Amino acid sequence: MVNIDLKGTGVALITPFRTDGSIDFKSLGNIVNHVINNNVNYVVVLGTTSEAATLNADEKSAVVNYVIDTVNNRVPIVIGIGGNNTNQIVSTIQSTDFSNISAILSVSPYYNKPNQKGIYQHYKAISRFSPVPIILYNVPGRTGSNIQADTVLKMANDFSNIIAVKEASGNIGQIGAIIKNKPDNFYVLSGDDMLALPLIALGADGIISVTANAFPKEFTQLINNSLKGDFNTARKYHFQLIDIMHELFADGNPAGIKAALSIKGFITNHLRLPLVPANRTTYNQLVSLIESF
Repeated sequence: MVNIDLKGTGVALITPFRTDGSIDFKSLGNIVNHVINNNVNYVVVLGTTSEAATLNADEKSAVVNYVIDTVNNRVPIVIGIGGNNTNQIVSTIQSTDFSNISAILSVSPYYNKPNQKGIYQHYKAISRFSPVPIILYNVPGRTGSNIQADTVLKMANDFSNIIAVKEASGNIGQIGAIIKNKPDNFYVLSGDDMLALPLIALGADGIISVTANAFPKEFTQLINNSLKGDFNTARKYHFQLIDIMHELFADGNPAGIKAALSIKGFITNHLRLPLVPANRTTYNQLVSLIESF
């Protein structure tokens, strides 16, 4: 099996669009190079932040292939393959070329609201067919259901290719229980930029970040210093970014990060329906914060 070190900063890449709604591959390449040149540890393609739900199968394939070519083996690549139809996910895995892919990020089934047994069986099926390691993604605010700590720990112990959880529940007690009781080779990753520092203080291993699209250097410094136990320096970076992070999520993701990237000149500020750009108040706040950063 492919080995991947998930310690540090992963970045959940956006998908830039042109005015006509088509994918802006040149801008995507610029962002990929920007984050790698500023020392992120790996990139995540087709996650929530990428607006993957609005991409068709051909576009998803084109994005993945373009990122693979642009990365050129400089950092590992994780791809999002998840949903609420287990058989469809298995089919997608079976038809995917994983030659240059290091891991899958798979969101917990949404809308259906399976119980813990259903969630376990869902990931068991994915584990059976995946040729690369799997990162569980728990984000109850989006899925409508929570992967409980006991379920995460059972999967971590039962399936050798389930190697990590991206935890975005915001439940410090739950995440702490996972960190306390997990196997030594299982990674716990923050799914919330604001909670990265306190979770690493508890023993988490890093983050899959949205903010790092626009501020990879500063966010990587925040994470690296936290992992070294230098929390005085980490706090400086956290507080340097805290107001920006607040605005990045004030009007939804990826509306905020796309606004920031457009202000910084990386992209034009376009999203695909049902998502729309950040409102004027949020945008103006980001302009002010970025100009004074």
